[in-house]
Amino acid sequence: MGLEVIHASPRTLPLRVAWSCGDFVLSSELWSMESQSVVPLISELPGKKGGLPKRVWDESKKLWEVVGPAMFMRLVLYGMNVVSQAFVGRLGDRELAAFSIASNVISGLSFGFMLGMASALETLCGQAYGAKQHHMLGIYLQRSWLILLAVAVLLAPVYVFSAQLLVALGLPVELSLDTGTISMYMLPVNFMLAILLPLNKFLQCQLKNWVMAVTTVAVFPVHVAATWLLVRYLQLGVMGAVISSNISWALMTGMQLAYAIGGGCPETWKGFSASALVDLKDFVKLSTASGVMLCLEIWYYRILIFLTGYMKNPELAVDALSIWVRVANELGASNGNGARFATVVSTTTSFTIGLFISSLALIFHDKLAIMFTSSEAVINAVDGLSVLLALTILLNGIQPVLSGVAVGSGWQALVAYVNIGSYYLIGVPFGVILAWGFHYGVTV
Repeated sequence: MGLEVIHASPRTLPLRVAWSCGDFVLSSELWSMESQSVVPLISELPGKKGGLPKRVWDESKKLWEVVGPAMFMRLVLYGMNVVSQAFVGRLGDRELAAFSIASNVISGLSFGFMLGMASALETLCGQAYGAKQHHMLGIYLQRSWLILLAVAVLLAPVYVFSAQLLVALGLPVELSLDTGTISMYMLPVNFMLAILLPLNKFLQCQLKNWVMAVTTVAVFPVHVAATWLLVRYLQLGVMGAVISSNISWALMTGMQLAYAIGGGCPETWKGFSASALVDLKDFVKLSTASGVMLCLEIWYYRILIFLTGYMKNPELAVDALSIWVRVANELGASNGNGARFATVVSTTTSFTIGLFISSLALIFHDKLAIMFTSSEAVINAVDGLSVLLALTILLNGIQPVLSGVAVGSGWQALVAYVNIGSYYLIGVPFGVILAWGFHYGVTV
């Protein structure tokens, strides 16, 4: 029996959100329900009901009603990352570099793969919800849990043997050993994400972003207090920051799980079912196919951070680039939230916000890294990247919207090819040549 794909009305709009454990990259996009049909990119509004200002206002309201909670949640998650990295940055350059590689590269690489595997729910749950076959959302959720938990087990050796892998790849021994120790403590998050990622997509397809926003806000003060207690008061160092992150992610996972299966979704969650064990093979195929584009995009930034470990003074290079990537991705890409919404309105809105934030990056260019580290060398290195940071924030405010339009129009394969070409055939090789061949260092 093959995997059943439910077709719904093209007006149905399930929500797609992607996010990461190192950068915790999230982006909200709306998918069309007819995967094989061409969906108008700009929703039709009767011309007699108002002029251009009213149409822009109507589209903007739709945009913010759906993506506002997701953006707010992302900002809070970004704040949690700032807290963790700020406490670690005060411990020393090597500690910050090891923490950055562990959270962005080791955990980030596995996260990209798991996020891709979970992305099948974006289409299946959205179509089932649009077709009013609500009970299928719970079945799809359970299948995704089974698959992602299996993937988490397969990825566990990456955490356990990360030190040996990094040494074998040529990174400095001391930095590799520190990263390996931190990665071991980050292993629990790997399994939490196997539960949390499908849960997020399950809730988002029902337009319940507010649940994730509320749980994130509730956890934030706990995260701050726990990080201070473990890192500063109990003086556990980097391990304290990692343990605090584990506690925070466990709380978020537990709260969202309790809501989803504890009565918050009565129409879509009917309890655990043996039906979840059916068609797992086809579900894996669909999950794998759906994840290619996300993996290519997410892994790119992790590869950049990893490559800086080969530079002279790798701790400084990794610290500077990890701060640059975190600020650029978290603040810039958080504005890309349009797919089926009016392309012009969403792109203009995102560009405006990106322009504002990039302006702040230029105005406070010499103070950007202060919240992450007290090292003058790292602060000066980030200051030297401020112009590139501002440009990246501006472009990151536009790219996710255009990517969402392509995906929502059923052009996933085209986007995957574009990502391969731009990131891996042009970006990485060109960066390596400039960084080492022409000695431009981390600037490229």
